[in-house]
Amino acid sequence: MTVAVAMVLSFVESQIPAFVAVPGVKIGLANLAVIFALFVFGWREALAVSLVRVLLVSLLFGNAVGWLYSLSGALLSFLVMLALRATGKFSVLGISVAGGVFHNIGQIAAAMAVLRSEGVLYYLPPLLLSGTIAGAVIGIASAILIDRLGNCVKM
Repeated sequence: MTVAVAMVLSFVESQIPAFVAVPGVKIGLANLAVIFALFVFGWREALAVSLVRVLLVSLLFGNAVGWLYSLSGALLSFLVMLALRATGKFSVLGISVAGGVFHNIGQIAAAMAVLRSEGVLYYLPPLLLSGTIAGAVIGIASAILIDRLGNCVKM
């Protein structure tokens, strides 16, 4: 069910027009489902949600190279969020912000590898800023969802 929520959120986000001039900037609505799963169901469910979402969204809405960028961002973001969660020292908000930032770092790393160019690093500053802002918005929303729904759906 969490994957279905992530898919719906990805579709909804794909219908929202870009609100900044930097290509690729998104709020990351589907990350709500990943963070919710990480805090409520555990890392295995969260990883499954993240990977299955990347696969399905890439098949339905993606292109030949987009899946690699998405996968790179999702995996790096997930690993960082998992590591921070394991310390027990970070809030949902902090973990989400780190996830947003590292998702963009993972995508830039993939773009550098595919394009064999460091030129894409020029995108990094605005992407880090947008990742921080989007991560904060998603983190606040995730914290509210976890607080209000976490005990209702916990298995």
